[in-house]
Amino acid sequence: MCPECYADNNRITPLLNPTECLENHTQYICGTCGRCICIERDSKRGLQRWNFPFKSLEIAKLYLRTAEYTMKKCCGIYEIKSSNGRTSYKIFATGKELEIYLQKNKDKICESMKPIFISEKYREFKNTKVRKLTYDKVQKYMTEKMRNEI
Repeated sequence: MCPECYADNNRITPLLNPTECLENHTQYICGTCGRCICIERDSKRGLQRWNFPFKSLEIAKLYLRTAEYTMKKCCGIYEIKSSNGRTSYKIFATGKELEIYLQKNKDKICESMKPIFISEKYREFKNTKVRKLTYDKVQKYMTEKMRNEI
């Protein structure tokens, strides 16, 4: 597992519409393994990708580093259950942010009120970059991504 971005596969993200995301969105480029992680704000909701609920803990971990980088602190992944029985995973910078979210979303609960995954301490990594990729970098990344999926 990469000590910076918590991924086992350095080409696993973006997950949805990867070429479009790499071409059009600002990427957090892991200084350790080179994995690109979307750090762009959603134009409709004004939220960054890491603010959205995730279907699994594994997917949430893929976006955790962008939350930590944005907030400049350790962030935690919390298991959230909806009244309809659906489980999702959300990243919060503090337990207070979780409490505020739950107050606004009365149909959701977090049974433990503790993160199910959190890094030990926040670290800066010297080779990290945050920028849009060039066309050539997108093509190279996508070629490597497809090779890893075979």
